[in-house]
Amino acid sequence: MNRSLLFVSVLVIATCGLVYELIASTLASYLLGDSVTQFSTVIGVYLFAMGVGSWLSRFVERGLAQRFVEVELAVALVGGGCAPLLFASFTFTDAFRVVLYGSVLVVGTLVGLEIPLLLRILKDQVRFKELVSQVLTFDYLGALAASLLFPLLLVPRLGLVRTSLLFGLLNAAVGLWSTWLLAPVLPAVERLRVKAVVVVAVLLVGFGYADRMTAWSEEGVYPDEVVFARSSPYQRIVMTRGARGFSLFLNGNLQFTSVDEYRYHEALVHPAFLRAGSVRRVLVLGGGDGLAVREALRYPEVERVTLVDLDAAITSLATGYVELAELNGDSLKDARVEVRNEDALRFLAEDTGLYDVVLVDFPDPNNFSLGKLYTTRFYGLLKKRLAPDGVAVIQSTSPLFARRSYWCVDTTLKAAGFWTEPYHALVPSFGEWGFILAAHTERPHVRELPQGLRFLSRELLPTLTLFPADMSPLPAEVNRLNNQVLVHYYEEEWRRWN
Repeated sequence: MNRSLLFVSVLVIATCGLVYELIASTLASYLLGDSVTQFSTVIGVYLFAMGVGSWLSRFVERGLAQRFVEVELAVALVGGGCAPLLFASFTFTDAFRVVLYGSVLVVGTLVGLEIPLLLRILKDQVRFKELVSQVLTFDYLGALAASLLFPLLLVPRLGLVRTSLLFGLLNAAVGLWSTWLLAPVLPAVERLRVKAVVVVAVLLVGFGYADRMTAWSEEGVYPDEVVFARSSPYQRIVMTRGARGFSLFLNGNLQFTSVDEYRYHEALVHPAFLRAGSVRRVLVLGGGDGLAVREALRYPEVERVTLVDLDAAITSLATGYVELAELNGDSLKDARVEVRNEDALRFLAEDTGLYDVVLVDFPDPNNFSLGKLYTTRFYGLLKKRLAPDGVAVIQSTSPLFARRSYWCVDTTLKAAGFWTEPYHALVPSFGEWGFILAAHTERPHVRELPQGLRFLSRELLPTLTLFPADMSPLPAEVNRLNNQVLVHYYEEEWRRWN
């Protein structure tokens, strides 16, 4: 019995187990939102299931080696198939949570069986204290490998479905090579090898059809034809095309539809430009699709636009995807535009420039990673980068569907020392949508709207600041980095509409 290879098996087993856990958590956060809740509950259920598996191992009294191989093959099938199964259940059933936690329970229980069985198999080969220390060492090393590989390499390069199937293959490979490592204590070796080969073959076929399975699942999620799909290190990017034009989705959330995006981007950009003392230096935070930059470049006085968007995949899409590049007018290729792919909060903390207009166009604060970009910490840094007569504008979710969330953004900006002016506009793809102007002091209009706008006009502008009773101000706490109440408001309010 080759003990070294068995310890390598422990490393692979641990890596696979944690990858399955991360896949389930990530998919749940993609599809259900509220990443903290999804990761917490999935990890909790998974660890509980591992405990159940460890406890159940005591009832396995004979044929330990055979049971170990069978468990490996079962983990390979269930764990390897978890991502396509979860995608399909979300698309075609109403039982996603049942399938999610059911698969987590099964995989966790099987993984919990693995190490106790292996310890008992090796107990006569290695002294107890060395056995425990070596097995646990390789187990923890496998966990480290998974936690590093998953976000940095696996998801960006392979996507969730292929990652799931790849690690199912690794588990099946452990089961197969264990039939040689444990051959002296295995009955019916040939039959186990046939089972292992069948499992490997099934997962290989699945791996080969991974893209088709992902596309099949996503076509059921999105109402229109999926014409582009890619996973970046930060999010799932999907473009669809239908009768209303094409649309961009990030992690399943609509970012724009080409037929009416001009309403959103004109409302976002031009009220800030009208009030800024100068518009020579412009900073765009988020907005990697280039549509806000397109509107900013309508002003001939603009000398420099700095676009800061974390995800290089989005800014590459804005220049490389023909339809999107046409829609944004090739704005990111303009000589006046500098694209920087980095974290916006870090950029504000390290940058030393002053900007006349700042356009803050982040996705809604549906998780704590995004919620930090709506805090007093972020707005305090923004205030330092805003010129004395400059104006910022913040995309602030819907004052109708997420009323308290919207006014929480306004309260937080005021707590950071800004003068604010809330306003809203109707965007058919989103409904009533809210924005907030922010400046050091109250700013009057100092320039006119540019020519060629399709939505905004001098007559319409005053009406945008009028809020009917169902969108009027509500009391809200300040959103702080150490207490992101905005994320809780947002989840609670949008849940009522979904």
